[in-house]
Amino acid sequence: MSMNLTQEVGQVITQVIEQKSSVGGLKNVVWVAAGGSNGGNYPAQYFMEHEATALMSHSYTSNEFVRITPKFVGENTLAVVVSMRGTAETIEAARVAKQLGAATIAVYVDESDLTQVCDYKIKYDSLAVDESDMARTNSAVVLALAIELVDQTQGYAHYGEAMDAFDIIDPIYRKAVAYCTPLAQEWAQLNADKPTINVMGSGPAFGAAYVFSICNVQEMLQIDSVTTNCCEFFHGPFEVLDKRTSVFLLMSEGRSRANDERALTFLNTYGGKRVYVLDAKEIGIADLPASVSEYFNHLIFSPILNNVYMRALSAVTHKDYMTRRYMWKVAY
Repeated sequence: MSMNLTQEVGQVITQVIEQKSSVGGLKNVVWVAAGGSNGGNYPAQYFMEHEATALMSHSYTSNEFVRITPKFVGENTLAVVVSMRGTAETIEAARVAKQLGAATIAVYVDESDLTQVCDYKIKYDSLAVDESDMARTNSAVVLALAIELVDQTQGYAHYGEAMDAFDIIDPIYRKAVAYCTPLAQEWAQLNADKPTINVMGSGPAFGAAYVFSICNVQEMLQIDSVTTNCCEFFHGPFEVLDKRTSVFLLMSEGRSRANDERALTFLNTYGGKRVYVLDAKEIGIADLPASVSEYFNHLIFSPILNNVYMRALSAVTHKDYMTRRYMWKVAY
């Protein structure tokens, strides 16, 4: 990880903890955003769920946070609020958190009212820009914040390995782009005429599956898409599977991989040629230390899905992924 971001994240968390020391200390953290930014908070929440014992952690989409604000949010809360350009409901969520006494951090690309409202701000690189550092995307920043929070509040045995892992995220991504580009073109040709693309993942990869579904396939390409947890697949969704069904499965590295493998066995038995697997092991996750690699699945999957697979499908369907039907065009 670049020293600048390491220092920035460390200093901000130190200041938040010091700020809250006079009111009984930091007790909980909320990750708040909308759309792709909300999905991008998944790695932070996943890390906190599986490593944090001193802090309670929850993730919310912005408007739910505004309208049904959790009762525990108050002066012992840190709210990490993420928006690329300053989505209105996300700004309002930051205001609500601040009014209740929470410390607030804006994670952003462009300055907006969000950066004016929040106590602290950390800038990130958009994963959709080829020149961006994939170790400084929104998901990378929030994961670094989560790791720092756990280390400063209770200690994290693999802190050094985790922070060092950020140094090789961008090189892993660059190699994965070269590897996946021809594979994505083949996948896109097979799915050019499909009305629905089912995206599956579990554990640390579920957030990347969700973002691919709602942002890349539905929003950018206006193709219907469903996100299914590999565990939940066997409790209803597998009834749609036949030889024609389009399924895009993310195989994660980590403790939930067995769930992905179980789903793949079924897909290979009853599915057809439109079952596609993107395996974290194939695209470089093994270059990271085994002690922390599970927490970095999203950081590798998400930019590959956006910049390689979505663009490949855009090309074969002749759909400009920068155009929208409703977004930014009508009242909503």
